Amino acid sequence: MTIRTDLRERVATFAFSRPEKKNAITAAMYQSLAEGLADAAGNDAVRVIVIAGDGGAFTAGNDLEDFLQRPPQGDDSPVAQFMQVLHAMPKPVIAAVPGLAIGIGTTLLLHCDLVYAAEGARFAMPFTQLGLCPEFASSVLLPRIAGYQQAAEKLLFGEAFDAAEAQRMGLVNRVLAADQLMPLVESRAAQLASLPSESLRITKQLMKADLQAPVAAAMRSEMQHFTRLLGGLDAKEAFSAFLEKRKPSFG
Repeated sequence: MTIRTDLRERVATFAFSRPEKKNAITAAMYQSLAEGLADAAGNDAVRVIVIAGDGGAFTAGNDLEDFLQRPPQGDDSPVAQFMQVLHAMPKPVIAAVPGLAIGIGTTLLLHCDLVYAAEGARFAMPFTQLGLCPEFASSVLLPRIAGYQQAAEKLLFGEAFDAAEAQRMGLVNRVLAADQLMPLVESRAAQLASLPSESLRITKQLMKADLQAPVAAAMRSEMQHFTRLLGGLDAKEAFSAFLEKRKPSFG
């Protein structure tokens, strides 16, 4: 099993569950998430979504071998389907981040409503280091959340940052000891699940109304640039260097 799912007390949990690979995500996992979230969106028995990670990590990002064999190609790719469903989710989404949240692992947090992290969590959006560009509206959402300068530092350099900095930026609501993370997330999810579902849906809808058009436009534009850059020489050099465990040399 690579995506662990659970429905309990009106809370649907989706957990990355490849601890031996630090929960790196494959195309099949994205497809499973897209379908699971779509089902949860239309299921009246579900009031709240939780996205988590097993084995002490959230996700190390894309499984590189799978990613290179099955690169995303347009809006119908599994990763695009997943992110579109997550962005459109009408119900509250809580993320529990116990450890690494790299690349898409940080990007998807921008589309969640609440994010709680363990003290040892680490975040990074290393797109430029890979010869790529931001993905799935991170170029719009991160500046909105953190401010332009903070977002520029994280997106231009692609450097990792810790949970305390993520909280200062506004990306994370609260930082907790590792053993307190899931109990707090479960408690908060239960609180939301006990509230009137229509009130929650409309409140989320109102808060995100002004973002619908710019986020949709950014997702399309970023995908076009990302796909083009992925086939370029810089990306090929970056991925080759990573696999060969050497420093890349860009022209």
